[in-house]
Amino acid sequence: EVQLVESGGGLVQAGGSLRLPCSASGFNFDDYAIGWFRQAPGKEREGVSCIGRRDVNEKFYYDESVKGRFTVSRDNPKKTVYLQMNSLKPEDTGIYYCAAERNDRECVVVAEAYADWGQGTQVNVSS
Repeated sequence: EVQLVESGGGLVQAGGSLRLPCSASGFNFDDYAIGWFRQAPGKEREGVSCIGRRDVNEKFYYDESVKGRFTVSRDNPKKTVYLQMNSLKPEDTGIYYCAAERNDRECVVVAEAYADWGQGTQVNVSS
């Protein structure tokens, strides 16, 4: 059974940092791209970042809204993907989800491409 567990959320002031781990189990982690999505209250879920698997050189993608502030990385032996979030803004507030997609191409931040999702972790950025 595929399981994804996000953690690391919390309350932080604008300009601060958080690191969100996404821990995976129940599947061959090396075969999957991992995406990060977020959902703010009253808004649609949006793609934040993704990272491909090792045989596509772990190519990554960032939404324009987080480019230069967020960094995605993966530790394959630990089956964990990290989202390092720096220079946080109030508009980064939301529930952050990681998701897994089995593919052999570059990753995409399109929710429909991902079959398996974590439960999410809340991030609140105060002004």
